[in-house]
Amino acid sequence: MSRRYDHARVKEYWQHVWDREGVYETPDEVTDPEYVLGMFPYTSGSLHMGHIRNYAITDAHARYRRMAGDDVLHPMGWDAFGLPAENAAYERDTDPESWTRACIERMRDDLAEMGFGYDWSREITTCDPEYYQWNQWLFTRFLDEDLVEYDSATVNWCPDCETVLADAQVETSVAAETQRGDGEAVDYEGATHGHAAGGVCWRCGTPVERRDLDQWFFTITDYADELYDGLDDLDGWPEGVRDSQRNWIGRQSGASVTFDVGEYGDVSAFTTRLDTVYGATYLALAPGHDLVDELAEHDDDVAAYLEEVASTDDAGLSGVETDLTATHPFTGEAIPVYVAAYVLDDVGTGAVMGVPAHNDRDHAFADEHDLPVSQVVEPVDGSGTDLLEGPYTEDGMLTESGEYDGLASSAARERLLDHDGVEAATTYRLRDWLISRQRYWGTPIPIVHCDDCGAVPVPDEDLPVELPEYVQTTGNPLDAADEWKHVDCPDCGADAVRETDTMDTFVDSSWYFLRFLSPHFEDAPFDQATADEWLPVDVYVGGEEHAVLHLLYIRFFTRALADLGLLDRREPVERLINQGTVLHSGKKMSKSAGNAVAPHEYGAETTRLFVLSAAHPAQDFEWTVKDVSTAYDFQQDCYELVADFADQRDRRRRSQAAGPVRTESEPHDAYLEREIDRTIAAVTEEYDRFRFHRVVGELQRFARLLRRYASYEPPYLFAYSRGLRVLTKLLAPIAPYLAEELWHLLSEDGLVAEADWPEPLRDVSDHRIERQLVRTTLADVRDITDVVDIDDPDHIELVVAAAWKYEAYRIAQRADPDDAIVGEIMNHESMQAHGDAAADYAATLADRSKGLEPIVDGEQELEVLQQAVWLFEDEFGADVTVRRATDDDELAGKAKPNKPAIHIS
Repeated sequence: MSRRYDHARVKEYWQHVWDREGVYETPDEVTDPEYVLGMFPYTSGSLHMGHIRNYAITDAHARYRRMAGDDVLHPMGWDAFGLPAENAAYERDTDPESWTRACIERMRDDLAEMGFGYDWSREITTCDPEYYQWNQWLFTRFLDEDLVEYDSATVNWCPDCETVLADAQVETSVAAETQRGDGEAVDYEGATHGHAAGGVCWRCGTPVERRDLDQWFFTITDYADELYDGLDDLDGWPEGVRDSQRNWIGRQSGASVTFDVGEYGDVSAFTTRLDTVYGATYLALAPGHDLVDELAEHDDDVAAYLEEVASTDDAGLSGVETDLTATHPFTGEAIPVYVAAYVLDDVGTGAVMGVPAHNDRDHAFADEHDLPVSQVVEPVDGSGTDLLEGPYTEDGMLTESGEYDGLASSAARERLLDHDGVEAATTYRLRDWLISRQRYWGTPIPIVHCDDCGAVPVPDEDLPVELPEYVQTTGNPLDAADEWKHVDCPDCGADAVRETDTMDTFVDSSWYFLRFLSPHFEDAPFDQATADEWLPVDVYVGGEEHAVLHLLYIRFFTRALADLGLLDRREPVERLINQGTVLHSGKKMSKSAGNAVAPHEYGAETTRLFVLSAAHPAQDFEWTVKDVSTAYDFQQDCYELVADFADQRDRRRRSQAAGPVRTESEPHDAYLEREIDRTIAAVTEEYDRFRFHRVVGELQRFARLLRRYASYEPPYLFAYSRGLRVLTKLLAPIAPYLAEELWHLLSEDGLVAEADWPEPLRDVSDHRIERQLVRTTLADVRDITDVVDIDDPDHIELVVAAAWKYEAYRIAQRADPDDAIVGEIMNHESMQAHGDAAADYAATLADRSKGLEPIVDGEQELEVLQQAVWLFEDEFGADVTVRRATDDDELAGKAKPNKPAIHIS
């Protein structure tokens, strides 16, 4: 038989067998399956390496849990609506649906070739009317529950895409990410509003404009507190994602301070540092503040400034002084009013009381515009401050603050709330989710506009409102579809007009994980009984870039559905894994960067094995041909091991000869049997922790050991064949084609994909310590032979420490490091019997008390090293003895627990 493994030769066969046997299908009647899900792909036309890494992670985990005995749900579908399909269709003189369907066919074939095991009977596609009718159905239910608003709003507009963008879809420069809106410096990860600092479209990078349009919103702000507080309970989510959502929701507790701005009335400024209010020397308004719009109508300087900041995404510390003054509510003094780009109109109230002495950004702005700096909080310890160098931003004791002088900051914040014009307040950065898009390729919003009845929802029996035939046009194609657009009012029957906006495609993906549970359910978006039983998603894998978009929206949707009585769950995902980026030549791999590598260029299985072995799933890694080659070579090594064994087995059967194997065990076979169990324990632990790179490392070491064992002398058939079977099973989740081939060569029944996960035959709870013991001892022998320059040793003696040293070590481990450990040890009669030797050793342990590693006991150490004798003999070509130290042994003093004394002659 061939000694080279070629996955391309066998992949179609195993795909056929997996499909025929229904290996990946999840029956509806199972109870609470392990729900494993990768963020479904946008139908861009082909898989990229980011897709491969995401889906290799979910596939490996799903296969592992299936072999471990779980019922596993691992579905796949398509995020099929969106502007890129319209752009692609326009460029290719076709229509978005044809383009999208062609992309899906290619991507489905790509996924199959990679060997990913999905339950394709649950496949969903968001551009199917059978799917998006439920977007519309849910919209009407949200509308009934006052979770939908229709309002005129100043919105982000991308002139290139010709559509509205949600705030989270406007990206700003780094320089714009430390603007103020609440009296404190803020640093928001991810996208921010483009209101003040400009911004660019998240898809095409075009500078974003501002327009006033009638728009549809989901009132996600109704859930701001619950979404914020719920993050504390998401222990299975990366802290970075939770922090991003906290920052995006932007809940801040503080106070609202009212400043009188003459004929323009009152302006409220939000602050978290009310104790610094006496230090306010100016009032700054965001360019998007309502008062600024009024000022711009007759103040040319303000109008010019607004035009200036609208054309840049980095207005820095720029600002313009207005003709207005504001009356300080505590001092009665008139302070100047500025319009400043560093103030965010979507955070707090869009107005900031400028306190240069106690805020970094205010200090920088005051320095830029020559504004006074007035210190009103000083260090409690009297250490003083240098306000020329920078502000004092810590809590302290109030000064120059009238009747509040001498109060601590925390106490002052409470007392100051009693003043007129001040009240406690909580603000949020989160704004309602704008879902209107002026594009064709999306879910039509199910509303009919009637002159008499207003906005009327389309009745359930008339859903779905399907898209009309696509016609290329400038602007919104739905607005030009006259026959489709003009309809009778569902309420009064009069002439009316359909809503021509479609929904943000993030609506499609906000509940798709529910549709997978009952994809053919016809009475509702999903079967509630199934959803309540199967949710939450156990493992969800996708990019961290979705932290404040998709991942926030699915949490909102789940809560809203629960409040509609459609779910019992309020959180959708138990464990979230963000996969890192695949880099090539130091940059993120992408077509646009010109450094993309096609997933199949090096072979599908080599690629998936490499992306899993290269790094922890959350870490970035560099694509290198050398490392890919290592993954390829590992497959070949495994295949050759099993093929050689199978070939020799078949030759023995044909010739009836005994062949080069043993059926009676010898002492060194116990090492392999124990190492098989240790490998099972270690690999299982790494699979549970999603550390696939360590799984591969373990299997590479195990394969090398099997080869070394087989070449040391004829292998013991029971142990060696079990080792090959275990290697095959442990390999199956990450290299499924190869594992099926190996399973077949081993003449095992059934499919390895459906085989039981291997179990250790004996207790190996100390497997890591045992392995480290052998590795460290081997390394110590190497060091001695190198230092003493012994090329060909005759004899190696390993002397395990006396039993009392293990007892002393355990006592030191249990003792409090701050206690007198020597006395603690020597209080035991068993230690006193060893006199000075025990005291000296106790002193050594006391010095190391905070760094005592776990150990195995003396009998176990002796047994492990005796089983490993053959490794030393094989490497060094010497006779090896392992024994216990005695009291009169000259090596006894050198031997320590799990650190045997070594003598080489």
